Amino acid sequence: MMDIVDKQTRSRMMSGIKAKDTKPEMKVRHFLYSKGFRYRLHVRTLPGVPDICLPRYRVVIFVQGCFWHRHDGCGLSYIPASNKGRWLAKFQQNVERDRRNIDLLLSAGWRVFVLWECGLRRHEPTLLDWLPDEIRCENGKAKVEWP
Repeated sequence: MMDIVDKQTRSRMMSGIKAKDTKPEMKVRHFLYSKGFRYRLHVRTLPGVPDICLPRYRVVIFVQGCFWHRHDGCGLSYIPASNKGRWLAKFQQNVERDRRNIDLLLSAGWRVFVLWECGLRRHEPTLLDWLPDEIRCENGKAKVEWP
């Protein structure tokens, strides 16, 4: 299947995709701040440069896009029809890199939360109400994926 736009237009469109301060990330940040949590953003000294870091609780949060990070069973993690081989290789690299970074964080004693874009798209007022208790729980799970 051919792309509906030329290469330069597609390149410009793809380069406009944000890696930081995305809508889902901002939603989580605003929620945490409203609940009294203070955090650091994009800590470059930690593996994977987590979107949100709560050092007091030894918790990091990744707000993952379903397409780029391959959320299993999600309709947003489709494979583009053109150049499938290149896309599959790119997605595999992303998944392996994410797994490696999470393993490094867990072995360093961090608790890791992975929040997926599709779950954060809903507009329910109680969407993240579970998060503060989970963050404060000292004996909580080492890795939490939601949804």
